Amino acid sequence: MNTELAALKGALDRQREHVVGILEGLSADDLRRPVLPSGWSCLALLRHLTLDVERFWFLGVIAGEPHVADQLTAGAETHWYVPEGMSVEEVFADYRAAIARADAVLAAATPEQEPAAWPVEIWPSWRLPDVRHILIHVVTEVACHSGHLDVVRELIDGTTWLGGSPYAG
Repeated sequence: MNTELAALKGALDRQREHVVGILEGLSADDLRRPVLPSGWSCLALLRHLTLDVERFWFLGVIAGEPHVADQLTAGAETHWYVPEGMSVEEVFADYRAAIARADAVLAAATPEQEPAAWPVEIWPSWRLPDVRHILIHVVTEVACHSGHLDVVRELIDGTTWLGGSPYAG
């Protein structure tokens, strides 16, 4: 892998670890419980990261798998919900599998490589020009959502990613 992409992937991997790490130890009920007024749960956010980030950007946009982009345009809001009957273990396994497939796409990519597909029906006047910019976008999105999970986890049981109060002396 190109050194630039390896550095960006390293940053992404740390955010992916943060997402999974901040959720460790939560019960199934806590993972499914909406905490904020918007109504999403930790598990629903993980589902969003699986479908709308890992699968969409890597498989759909970079690799150009048409069914991936079609799923997003069919109703992105549904990706913020866990399907009835889908277990916690299945949601986590699906996230890990999406990461593995995304990593395989990235391993074959170059920074300057243009996206194989672009959803103009979603963004007719905006476009990320290459894999480099897509990866920066994905790192930013996953980091943002790991911060959301930090806040929700702290509200649920006081746990923080840093392990205690960062302000304690």
